[in-house]
Amino acid sequence: MVELHGITKRFPGVVANKDIELTVDKGTIHAIVGENGAGKSTLMKILYGVQQPDEGTIMVDGNELRLRTPSDAIAAGIGMVFQHFQLADNFTVLENVVLGAEGLHGIGDSARDTIRELSDGYGLGIDPEALVADLGVGARQRIEILKVLYRGARIIILDEPTAVLVPQEVSELFDNLRGLTAEGFTVIFISHKLDEVLQVADAITVIRRGTTVAEVDPKRVTARQLAELMVGTELPSAHTEQSTVTDTPVLTIEATSLDNPFGGPRLLDGIDLTIHTGEIVGIAGVEGNGQAELVEVIMGMREPSAGRILLGELDTSTWQTREIREAGIGYIPEDRHRHGLLLESPLWENVVLGHQTEPTYRTGPGRWLINSSAAKKETQQIVVQYDVRTPSIDVTSGSLSGGNQQKLIIGREMRRNPRVLVAAHPTRGVDVGAQAAIWGHIRDARRNGLGVLLISADLDELVGLSDTIRVILRGRIVGQFNPDTVTREELGAAMTGAVADDARADPKEQGH
Repeated sequence: MVELHGITKRFPGVVANKDIELTVDKGTIHAIVGENGAGKSTLMKILYGVQQPDEGTIMVDGNELRLRTPSDAIAAGIGMVFQHFQLADNFTVLENVVLGAEGLHGIGDSARDTIRELSDGYGLGIDPEALVADLGVGARQRIEILKVLYRGARIIILDEPTAVLVPQEVSELFDNLRGLTAEGFTVIFISHKLDEVLQVADAITVIRRGTTVAEVDPKRVTARQLAELMVGTELPSAHTEQSTVTDTPVLTIEATSLDNPFGGPRLLDGIDLTIHTGEIVGIAGVEGNGQAELVEVIMGMREPSAGRILLGELDTSTWQTREIREAGIGYIPEDRHRHGLLLESPLWENVVLGHQTEPTYRTGPGRWLINSSAAKKETQQIVVQYDVRTPSIDVTSGSLSGGNQQKLIIGREMRRNPRVLVAAHPTRGVDVGAQAAIWGHIRDARRNGLGVLLISADLDELVGLSDTIRVILRGRIVGQFNPDTVTREELGAAMTGAVADDARADPKEQGH
C-alpha cells in the first residue's frame, strides 16, 4: 500500500533521513521505532505532505505521488494524527472535526450524525457538542483520530497515539485498529512503547540515525532486542536499589479541595498526601480524574478552595507560580508545548524559563537584564548531560523532536537541584534509551534527597520508579499500593473504581 524508496531529507546542520526504505502492506499495522531524533516523525511528515524529500520516491497503492501539501495526502487517502494535537480549544468537537473539511458532510446535523456514527462505530466515546477546552488529553487524542476518519483516510499515520492513554484505553485503541485493518485500512504506528509495538504490529521497521537498519517480525523479536537495534548497542541490565525514603516531609498536601467553577462535583475533594525527602510518590488514574488539577494547585496555577499545601513548613497555598518555583519546586508539565516551552525561541532562552529571577541569569545595572552568556553556557551543559540532539543551542525549541524537547525541559528542571519535582508524564514521547536515562537522573536526585510527585499513564513507569503509588478517582485518593507487590490488574481496578476497600492499603505503610 505504501512504498518509500531512497527518501533523503536534509535540514541545516543535520540529515534527518538518509536513503530510507519502507514497505507497508495493505490491511496491516506497521510500526516504526527508533530513538528520539532518528527521523521517524520527519519521514511521516514527508508521507503526509508536510515536508518534501530532497531525494527519493513515494508510492501509494502502486502509484508514484508528489505530495506537496497535506491536502494532496488527504486526497490520496492518507491521514495523520500528530503527537501534539492540532485542535482549537475554544471550538466544540464538531467544529474541530469539520474545520477544513466543511464540504465533506456539511456543517449541521448531517456532520453531527456522521461524527456520532464514527465515534460509536469505533468506540471513541466523543460528544460532538463538547468544548475541547473542557476535555482531557485522552479525549483530545480520540478527537484527532476522529478527524482522520471523518476525512475518509484509508492510510492512517499515528504518531505516539498511546502516549496519553491508560492501559484500558490502549487496549480499546488496539481493538479499534485491528477492526480498521480488518476492513482494509492500513495503519502506520510510531511508538516508543516497545511492548505495545510487539503486541499490536504486524511488522516493525527500525530507524537509527536517519537510516533504515532493519525490518523485523514482532513474533520473532523481544523488546530488549528491538531496543538494542534502535540504539545500536547492548543495553545495561536493570537493577534494584535500596530505599532512600526519610521521615522528613518535604511537600504536604492537607485536606485540599478545588471547586468546579461550572458547578457539580469538586475537581479535587479532600486530598491528603505527603512526600518525604528521598521519596517518589506515584499517582495513577484514568485521564481526567483530577491529576492535572492537583498539579495546578501545587504549582500555583489554581488556588485551592480548601486545605493547604506546605513546602517544608512554608504554606504555599496562595503563592504565585514564580514564587513556588523560586522556593525550590521543579516542574515537568503534562503538555510541554502549552506550559513548558517557547517554541519560537532558541534553546538557551527556554533554559531560562521559570528561573529568570535567579542571580545566575541576571546582569547589567540593577541586574535586570538576562545574562545570555550564562544561559548559553548552562544550555550547552544540559545538551551534553541530557543528550539533547540538536545542531546548535541557537535553534528554536520547536525544531527539536518531541523527545529532545522533553530532555531539554528535564535538564532545565533537574540542574536547578529542586527540593521537590512535580513530574507529569516525564518520559512521554521519548525512546527507550532516553527513558532509561531520565529514570536514572530522577533516581540519582532522589538519592540526594529529592522528593518527587510522579504522575504517569505508564504503569510500568509508576511501578518501576515509585516508592509508593496512590490512585486518584473523581478527585479523591482512593487507593494506596506497594509497587513491589501490586499487579497491573489491581491498579487498573482501583483506577476504575472496581476495588474493595480492604485491597487498598499499602503494605509498606502497614509495616508488612
